[in-house]
Amino acid sequence: MNKRKNLFLLMAIWPFCIMNGQLTIEACQEMARQNYPQVRQFDLIQQSADYNLSNAGKNWLPQVSLSARATYQSDATSISVPQLSLDITLPKDQYQAVLEATQLVWDGGVNTSQKNIIKATAAVDKEKLEVELYTLKDRVNQVFFGLLLIEDQLLQNRTLQEELQTNYDRVNAYVVNGVANQADLDAISVEKLNNQQRRLELIASEKSFRQMLSALTGKPISETTNLIKPLPVYAGVNLADIKRPELRLFDSQLNLLNNQENMVRAGNLPKLGLFLQGGYGNPGLNMFKEGFSAYYLGGIRLSWTINGFYTQKNNLRTLENTKDGVAVQRETFLFNNNLIIVRQNNEIEKIREQLKQDDEIIRLRGNIKQASSVKVENGTMTVADLLRDINAENLAKTQRSLHEIQLLMAVNALKYSVNQ
Repeated sequence: MNKRKNLFLLMAIWPFCIMNGQLTIEACQEMARQNYPQVRQFDLIQQSADYNLSNAGKNWLPQVSLSARATYQSDATSISVPQLSLDITLPKDQYQAVLEATQLVWDGGVNTSQKNIIKATAAVDKEKLEVELYTLKDRVNQVFFGLLLIEDQLLQNRTLQEELQTNYDRVNAYVVNGVANQADLDAISVEKLNNQQRRLELIASEKSFRQMLSALTGKPISETTNLIKPLPVYAGVNLADIKRPELRLFDSQLNLLNNQENMVRAGNLPKLGLFLQGGYGNPGLNMFKEGFSAYYLGGIRLSWTINGFYTQKNNLRTLENTKDGVAVQRETFLFNNNLIIVRQNNEIEKIREQLKQDDEIIRLRGNIKQASSVKVENGTMTVADLLRDINAENLAKTQRSLHEIQLLMAVNALKYSVNQ
């Protein structure tokens, strides 16, 4: 049902994204999940569980068995009473065919425990798959934010190229007026070429990241598809509300072990059933009647095998040790995950402070560049010094763009750690 809901949601979202040329990280995560080959394992797990449950339910159906035997023995029972002229000797060759039907009435809870184990095992397998699929989110996040960073750098690259062209035109006018020389123009041309080379590298990286995102989602991610930046907003983390699939896996493992304990206890309880036998043999039930004859008998059968009690205590202790091991794994996971959350919170605060400083640095670098531009125009500063200040401002903008993407990545990494 959940899979159908996700597929329906995906079919509803994707055409809307295509028409609007926009794509969110949540849509990418959901598409990547549905595109991942392992997701088909959910149906296989459920089908296997359904088959096993069906087989377990058949234990309550009447069980029919057929047996036949022919024997020859070295001696046979004989009765001789001369006073009554009675002399009976059973044949040494005997034949018997028996058809028996049994109906289980009470099995001590074995069948119920068996069904619960089947369901619990399927739940464990599904949660293991959920853990594997959850790591897919992190892979999508890395590619998505990597592509966002490249797009921002391409935008800055275009802005820098336009600024270099503007300065080239200005310096060219200075050369005509004798204020600058050809070397100054060549210096700007070199920076333009360097910037163009950088753009080619960025375009190649953008193509690679779009192809990776397309491979993950199974959908075409063209150059016209705009990635929507998520808001770097997070209300906070409540460690008691962590919903990682690993925790559900630990819970399902404990549930499986509890059901296995129930099976150990149920297996050592008595079994009660009904039976009906129909036979044909020589001799029949009346051993003194010669020749083949048919017969039947029915009744109630109680069986109780106590051998299991010899190992029950050790089996239960083994399961208890396994449960303790799962509890330790859960505690260790939460301990390590909480350390990661603390580090991620500190990382978010650090980047936010850096962004505040980035804005001030960009403002100051812009002022310095404007002043250098005036000095070049007045002939009191070289073009090389102006290019240095232009590159410094561009570097400051690049740093801010990097910090902005790092903040988005840090916030989403925190969301990934808690799955809230």
